[in-house]
Amino acid sequence: MSHPKGKLIAIGGAEHKGAVLEKGEIQPINLNFVELGILRRVVEEAGGPLSRIEVITTASTIPYEVGENYLNAFGKMSCTNVGVMHIRTRQDAMNEEYLERIRQCNAVMFTGGNQLKLSVTDGGTEFLAILKKRYQEENFLIAGTSAGAMAMGSTMIYEGNATRAHLKGEVKMTTGLGFISSVIIDSHFEKRGRFGRLVQAVATNPSGIGIGLGEDTGMLITDGNKMEAIGSGLVVIIDGHDILHSNIADIPDGNPVSIENLKVHFCEKGNGYLIHERKFLPEASEGAVIKKQVDVE
Repeated sequence: MSHPKGKLIAIGGAEHKGAVLEKGEIQPINLNFVELGILRRVVEEAGGPLSRIEVITTASTIPYEVGENYLNAFGKMSCTNVGVMHIRTRQDAMNEEYLERIRQCNAVMFTGGNQLKLSVTDGGTEFLAILKKRYQEENFLIAGTSAGAMAMGSTMIYEGNATRAHLKGEVKMTTGLGFISSVIIDSHFEKRGRFGRLVQAVATNPSGIGIGLGEDTGMLITDGNKMEAIGSGLVVIIDGHDILHSNIADIPDGNPVSIENLKVHFCEKGNGYLIHERKFLPEASEGAVIKKQVDVE
């Protein structure tokens, strides 16, 4: 299969959506989210301030407030061609007006909230099929924060208590939106202590790469392979390809997991990683050089 021509930006969630939004509370957008370049990078990768960006609020329980927050944030960067799509049901995802807007825009931005709501609402719809086709065939950007980032992979974590994540069965996974098949993404990674649950997700899917996104932090993914850390925080990459011992297939639910030889990488802004080669890059720009060498050989 050819490399996708589009780009993904997965963001760890700088706006405290998740649990806070579930309580119905609204917090102002973290200024670092704009000033340190994550939303600014979204605009740049979408083609600039004149590009059409559609904000999709499906995951949120307070979509109108969240949509307004994004309009204000993008407006601070002189982006006036931004729309909000309140897709709440599968019937909404079949709305011809929404489908046409998705065909015409330069980028979409999935907000945070509940990632299961995203997969249940959009899975198998023409709406998702158009997004996937454009991502594969065009210079099209798909961005997502928090739940919107977690839903990007084919495998998606939708539940898992951080304090019990070392026990088999405590991490719940399902099928995500499937923009990229080889990664499992978790968000609010440090603040909510989610290392253990991403480890268990990788242990049960060792062919994939776990990406733990801190707040104010994201990963730009190009060619479905090359990643570049952006923002102010930390990205943790967990690689289970070289696991030598794992008991997770043999123990009953509720028992502690045992794993040997799990690889972990810490990435700051500017670091990169090649998913297929499983290679850490001190400078993301090195990826192009390595890829050319591989192609020649």
